[in-house]
Amino acid sequence: MTAKAQKPREFTGKHMLAIILAFFGVVIAVNVTMATLANTSWTGLVVENTYVASQQFNKKAEEGRAQAALGWVGKLTIASGEVRYSLTDAAGKPVPLHGVKVLFRHPAYESEDKSVTLALATGQEFAAQHVPRDGVWIVEVDADAGLAKPYRDVRRIIISHGALQ
Repeated sequence: MTAKAQKPREFTGKHMLAIILAFFGVVIAVNVTMATLANTSWTGLVVENTYVASQQFNKKAEEGRAQAALGWVGKLTIASGEVRYSLTDAAGKPVPLHGVKVLFRHPAYESEDKSVTLALATGQEFAAQHVPRDGVWIVEVDADAGLAKPYRDVRRIIISHGALQ
């Protein structure tokens, strides 16, 4: 019986070239994937001009304090494919509204933002058909109550199974 001597495998330049190409191929693929995902998701833009926004901050804060002093309470319901909104004063009486607009803003994706105009349904309650996707939303309600500026109600809400949680 003769034993064949196995020739040890050699590490050649071809092997090194394959390893380097595989390494940089993975790095480039990951970079392209991440750049594509970053480009198609939220822009991160909150305001167009931060200087102008900072100059308006005190005015908006004062408007918010004046609105809070009214003691009005907004009631937002989302269920059965319908969005409803009503407003009551500090005494619990309905505030007469002339119109209500609701903007559903997704915190991460501007492409899913949706504006809904509610119509008078019953009494002083406004409603419209809309089913927001499940998840977290920022809801901005502008209710025309006959004031100089619309009554503004901004909330962060969670929708689960088509209903407000």
